[in-house]
Amino acid sequence: MRESADRLESFYAAPLGRMARSMAMRRLVTLWPDLAGCNALGFGYTAPYLEAYRRSANRIVLANPAEQGAIAHRSSRGVMSCVSDESLLPFSDAAFDRVLCVHALEEADDLPGLLRELWRVTQPEGRIVVIASGRSGLWARADTLPFGSGRSFSRTQLRARLLKAGFHPTVGAGALYGPPITRLSGPKLAYGFERFGETVWPGFCGLVMVEAIKRLYVEPDRIETAKVRAPLFGSSAQPSVERRK
Repeated sequence: MRESADRLESFYAAPLGRMARSMAMRRLVTLWPDLAGCNALGFGYTAPYLEAYRRSANRIVLANPAEQGAIAHRSSRGVMSCVSDESLLPFSDAAFDRVLCVHALEEADDLPGLLRELWRVTQPEGRIVVIASGRSGLWARADTLPFGSGRSFSRTQLRARLLKAGFHPTVGAGALYGPPITRLSGPKLAYGFERFGETVWPGFCGLVMVEAIKRLYVEPDRIETAKVRAPLFGSSAQPSVERRK
C-alpha cells in the first residue's frame, strides 16, 4: 500500500517534513530556477515542491496515484489535482515540458510501465526530475517516515531505470545527509549536515535526485548494450571472407 496523501500532507507540515522539502528544493532550484511558460506535471505527492513555481509556470497539474489519494489544490484555473492510474495517465502525448516525481517510484506496482507513461506525456527535449528515497541514507531506514516505505534507489540505479525507459540522464544530486531527528532539523544544523555530506560522503544521502531529458532517438526498452566488434557491410547476414591465392 502507498503512503496516503493525508499522511504525506501531515509529514510536510511537521518540522522534519519542512526540512526535507527545503533541502530537496535547494537542489531542485539549481536545475529549474523557474518554469516560465512551461506546462508542468507533478506525479506522486509533489504539491510542496511545485508550489514555488506556481507564479512562473504556464500550467501545473498534480497527479496522484489512485492508491495514494489526492488533496484538492486550487489555482486560478480551478482544481489542479487529480487521481490517476499510474500505468495509464489521463493526458495526451507530449503534453508537458517538465515532469517532477516525488513519492512516486518507491511504491509503484509497475515501475517500468509508470516510466513509459511519463516518457509518453513528456514533450521531446522535455525534462523530468525524479526525487526518490536514497538506499544508503538513514531516512530509508526510518519506517515511521514516508521515505522509509517501498523500494529505495542509488543514483546509479535511478539513472539506469530512466535510461531504460527512453530518457537521457543528465545530472544527479543528493539531499538529506543529516539524521531524521526532529531536534536536529533546524535550518543551521540542516545546512551544516548538507555541506558536510556533499563534501565528505556524497553517497550517504537520504534522497537521490536525477534529471533526464526525453530524446526521441532513445527508444524505450530497446537500449542495446552489446558492443559491435566488427562492422558488417552489404545485405548479407553472414559476412563472406575471400581468400586470395
